[in-house]
Amino acid sequence: MYLHLAPKKLYILLCFLVACSTKEAPKKKMSHPEIKTVVVKKSKKQKKKRYINDTITTENCVFFFKQYGKDNQETKVLLTTRLGSITIRLYKNTPLHRASFIYLVKHGYFDTTCFYRVVPNFIVQGGNSDRESTTEFRTQLNNYLIPAEFRTNRPHKRGVLAAARDWEYNPEKKSSPFEFYFIQSKKEQTHLNFEHTVFGEIIKGIDVIDKIAAEDIDTDEWPRKNISITMKVLN
Repeated sequence: MYLHLAPKKLYILLCFLVACSTKEAPKKKMSHPEIKTVVVKKSKKQKKKRYINDTITTENCVFFFKQYGKDNQETKVLLTTRLGSITIRLYKNTPLHRASFIYLVKHGYFDTTCFYRVVPNFIVQGGNSDRESTTEFRTQLNNYLIPAEFRTNRPHKRGVLAAARDWEYNPEKKSSPFEFYFIQSKKEQTHLNFEHTVFGEIIKGIDVIDKIAAEDIDTDEWPRKNISITMKVLN
């Protein structure tokens, strides 16, 4: 069977075929930390626990954490996993991120979370989970965001601690206070400089992030065997 087309229609068809054949494949974007949607595993119905008495929002968090930071000046945190412990030093010149992190540690938020994204030779990312308690905790805190606190001398080098953030509809590059990552790569990730706030670094136990990066992961970059987190403030 032959397909007969009018000259005009034939011309349109040929233009379409040429356009399709010459169209370039989309360029692959550079990897970056991201806020991933997590499917929460629902537990049996039970009375919801109240985790937080404070009211913190994106609108009032600057005022709240300026005061909280004055009253809570600690800069060291111990993060523990089944693969070992990491000692973190938080930077004083990122005061909102430091105060928020200390607040969440002291209130037990991170103890409900795990390392949920592992990209070998790039990052290990934690601060979320598929547990209802994690979602409820964040809901009670109104999923507040923190203004970026960029510093010229804070490169994305191995061992630094930085805040994840949404890349869409976030022109001010506000941070998620809940989700964080460590640079595991031995090479500086320069494409992340001035994109995410670096607010601390590992001062002991850096080998643990290599152990995390060596774990078997699924197609969503989630470790097949959970790497749960507990944290406590040192001083």
